[in-house]
Amino acid sequence: MGRKLNQYSARITQTKSQGASQAMLYGTGLDDADLAKPQIGVASMWYEGNTCNMHLDDLAALVAEGIAEAELVPRRFNTIGVSDGISMGTDGMSYSLPSRDLIADSIETVVAAH
Repeated sequence: MGRKLNQYSARITQTKSQGASQAMLYGTGLDDADLAKPQIGVASMWYEGNTCNMHLDDLAALVAEGIAEAELVPRRFNTIGVSDGISMGTDGMSYSLPSRDLIADSIETVVAAH
């Protein structure tokens, strides 16, 4: 038999000792049926600061919609985004490459913590 799809989220949603965690999830609008489903993270680097990122909120919404249609629970969250196009030729360009690690680390942190 294969693994349950909610093998990770069940640590929070199904364990009796995690009542406080479950209360927080109920506060976000989830119900008992939702807590039995896998939670799927949808990371986005949306922000209004440049044309590369400004549409990503709309894409994340579409992804979340598809996840919900599959009867799973989408959990949207954001991380940072740095525009090479804006920072090119300035001191800000020195943040471009390090931002990639920060982006990956922030996504990993949200996913592993929840």
